[in-house]
Amino acid sequence: MEITSGNKDLRDFIEDDSKALKKLGQKRAKQFRKRVAQLQLADNLEELRNAIGHFHELVDNRKGQWACDLDQPYRLIFEPKEKPIPTDPNGKYIWIEIKAVELVEVVNYHGK
Repeated sequence: MEITSGNKDLRDFIEDDSKALKKLGQKRAKQFRKRVAQLQLADNLEELRNAIGHFHELVDNRKGQWACDLDQPYRLIFEPKEKPIPTDPNGKYIWIEIKAVELVEVVNYHGK
């Protein structure tokens, strides 16, 4: 899958492990690299639906975004590059048609 990011820090983390280690710490940087590798190796998002890392759709004010686990409670947030996001007649996202994502942020969106 194609991965991009408008977030300079996330681009740096992908390109330079030392920057990821410095900003994220060892544990989170390691998980970040794992999740990015999973995204890169997948042909589409459907391949990750049941993968380790808990790839899942977000709701409410984050509808249209997905997350996967890093170290608790932090998540890697990303969005499909397909615009509009493919949906079925019932409005559910079609994961198999999502073949490129944009990394948005690493965040604890639960605020705990």
